[in-house]
Amino acid sequence: MRNIKDVLRLKYVGDLSYERIAIALGVSKGAVTKYAGLATAAGLSWEQIEPMDEAQLHSRLIGSVATQGSFVLPNYGIIHQELRRKGMTLMLLWEEHVEQHGQEQTHRYAQFCVHYREYAKSLKRTMRQIHRGGEKLFIDFAGTTVGLREGDRAHIFVAALGASSYTFACATARETMADWLGATAKALTFFGGVTQLIVPDNPKAMIAHANRYEPRANETVQDFARHYGTSILPARPRRPQDKAVVESSVQVVLRWIVMRLRNQQFDSVDDVNEAIAPLLERLNNKPFQKLPGSRASAFAAIDAPALQALPAQPWEFAVFKTVKVHIDYHVEFEGHRYSVPQALVGQVLELRVTQTALEVLHRGQRVAAHKRNAHKGGFTTVSAHLPAAHRAHLEWSPDRLIHWGQCIGVATGQTVTRLLQERKHPEHGYRACLGLLSLGKQYGHPRLEAACQIALELGTTKYSHVRDILASKRDQMQPANTSDWTSPQHEHVRGPSYYQ
Repeated sequence: MRNIKDVLRLKYVGDLSYERIAIALGVSKGAVTKYAGLATAAGLSWEQIEPMDEAQLHSRLIGSVATQGSFVLPNYGIIHQELRRKGMTLMLLWEEHVEQHGQEQTHRYAQFCVHYREYAKSLKRTMRQIHRGGEKLFIDFAGTTVGLREGDRAHIFVAALGASSYTFACATARETMADWLGATAKALTFFGGVTQLIVPDNPKAMIAHANRYEPRANETVQDFARHYGTSILPARPRRPQDKAVVESSVQVVLRWIVMRLRNQQFDSVDDVNEAIAPLLERLNNKPFQKLPGSRASAFAAIDAPALQALPAQPWEFAVFKTVKVHIDYHVEFEGHRYSVPQALVGQVLELRVTQTALEVLHRGQRVAAHKRNAHKGGFTTVSAHLPAAHRAHLEWSPDRLIHWGQCIGVATGQTVTRLLQERKHPEHGYRACLGLLSLGKQYGHPRLEAACQIALELGTTKYSHVRDILASKRDQMQPANTSDWTSPQHEHVRGPSYYQ
C-alpha cells in the first residue's frame, strides 16, 4: 500500500512513463498501470491525493475491504481431517463448500487455501503433517517403564495410525525383535486391519542396516511384512519428525496411562496389560482439543475403511538360517538333520524355523517342510526325498520279503523265512533275499521254486547254493524212482549171517 501514493506522485508530478516508475520503485509495470488506471477511474487529481494517508487512498481506489463476517467461513477443523482421506484435495472441498452455500458469499479458491494454511499453522507441530487414511502405522517404545514386584521392568510399546492418531499400547518384557514384532502384530489385530506402511525408528533389533536412503530390515522383519502384505519403512536416523505422530502418542500415553499406573503394584507383564486396556479405551475416546471428534471417531471415519484385511492365519515368529545340503541330502539345524530332495545336494538353501516347524526354501520357494525336532544327532527323513535306489532299499522289510517269497511258492517262502531267521539281524539277510529275487527274474519263478525245494532238502538256504542249482540245471533233472530198484547179488555182499 505504501507504494501506491509514490506511484501516483511520480505519474502526476514527475510525469514519468510507467516503465520508468516501475524501475524506480522496484514494482512491476502491471502494478503501476493498475493503480494509475484506478486513480483515473475514481477521478482523483494529485491535489486530492496528496493530503490522503495510505489507508484512505487504498479505500478510494479499491473500495472498502470486505470484513470476514460478510463471508461464510467453512469449518477448517473438518477440512483438515477430510484431507487425510486418500485422493482428497482442497479444490474438491472448496467446490463442495461453494455448492453448499450457493446463495451466500464465499471466498475464492485462492483465499480459501490461504485461510486453511493459516489454520493449519495454528495447530500443534505434530498435527501439521497430512497422512492418508490407512497409509501409515507408526510404532515406538516409550522410554519410561513400569516396575514389577520381582524387580523387573515392563516396557511400554506404542502404535499410532497416521491419519486419525488412533493409539494402541501394551507392555512387553523386553525390547527384542520378538517383542517388537509380537507387539506390532497385537496392534494390527487391535486395529482390525493392516496399513500400507509400518514406520519404526531404527532399532538394532529390527533394522540390519540403518541407512538414510536405503535402510534394510533383517529377514525375520521382512517375513513379518510379507505375511501381513505391508512394508517396513524405517524413519531417517535422528529425524524424529518423520514419526511425529507416534512421538506425540508416546507423550500422551505416558501422561494419560503410565502416570496413572505409577502407584500400582504388578506381578507380571500380563497384569500391566490388563490395567492398560481400560485406560487405552478412555484415551481414544477423549475429545481432541482443536479438532472435532476424538481418536476413536476419526479412526472409524478415516482409517478403518482404508485398512487392508488381516491374513487368515496369525503370524508366528520365525528365524532364518543359511545352510548347505550335505551329501546325504540332509541339512542340519541345532544338531538335528532334516531331509531335502536329493537333487539339491551341494546347494545353499535357507531355513525358516518357527517354534513348531522348519521350512526349507530354495530361491524363495519351499522345497521341504518338517515338524521341528529337538533330538540332537537324530534324523527326520521323508522317503520321497531319497534317491530311487535308497528308497527301494528302505521299502524292504522282513514281512514284505516273506510275503514275496510265498507268492512264488511254499519252498521259496520257507527259504526266505529261514534265511532271515538264521541271520543275527534280519537286515543282514536283505541282500540274499534280493539275490533270490534276481534269480526269479533270470530263471523264472517255477525254476526258482524247484531250486529252493532242492536246497531245503539239502539243508541249505544260501543264495550261492540256489544259484548253483539253477546254473547246473539240477532243478530240471528227473529224480530217480528208488522204490523199483533192488541191489544185485555179488560176492562182496556179506549178508546177515556175517554179523552173527
